Amino acid sequence: MSRYEFLVETYRTERLKTLGVWSQIPTARLAWRPEPRARSPLEHMVHQCMSEEAWMRTMLGIVIERPALPQEENRRAFLEHYAACSADRLAALQTQPDHWFEEETQFFDVRRTRAWVLTRRITHTAHHRGQLTMYIRTWGLPLYSTYGPTADTGGLPKHGGHVVYRNPSTGALFSEREDAPGPPLPEPGGQPVTERPGHVAGS
Repeated sequence: MSRYEFLVETYRTERLKTLGVWSQIPTARLAWRPEPRARSPLEHMVHQCMSEEAWMRTMLGIVIERPALPQEENRRAFLEHYAACSADRLAALQTQPDHWFEEETQFFDVRRTRAWVLTRRITHTAHHRGQLTMYIRTWGLPLYSTYGPTADTGGLPKHGGHVVYRNPSTGALFSEREDAPGPPLPEPGGQPVTERPGHVAGS
């Protein structure tokens, strides 16, 4: 077993989480931006595809036979394209020996190991994915799990919150119609959904 199997497995599950968040973005909201300096959801998808392609190709040497962006820039096209591209990259990562991860490569203006770069790539993706979950919350839509329970999947674990993914697999994601509702969510309970429910902003 490779010492870096955990890192490849993390990339495998993180790509599914990214697709799960993208699938929660309504088509009508793709051009919405919370503030003039912020990216729209569509621009987040563009950035994710272009940035990951560049990092994988230039820093990790992972080259796939697909363009960075889909031919059409719509929600379905981005979901399908990123699913395919990330699956190809995952397959390439799964073939690499331990010494490949430990070798240094150029990371902008410094040298880092490929394991370090892949870790930073995963956290870069998670950062932008978190921005999109804030958009979903701002719109007043239910928010499915990324890692653990949310206020819409039962709240805090100590109060019985569950992990409910929007799409547990890519097969489930692409078998549904455009903008289809997600899986059913539990009924709201009477328990607080945060650790400090009485806290008031600015206090």
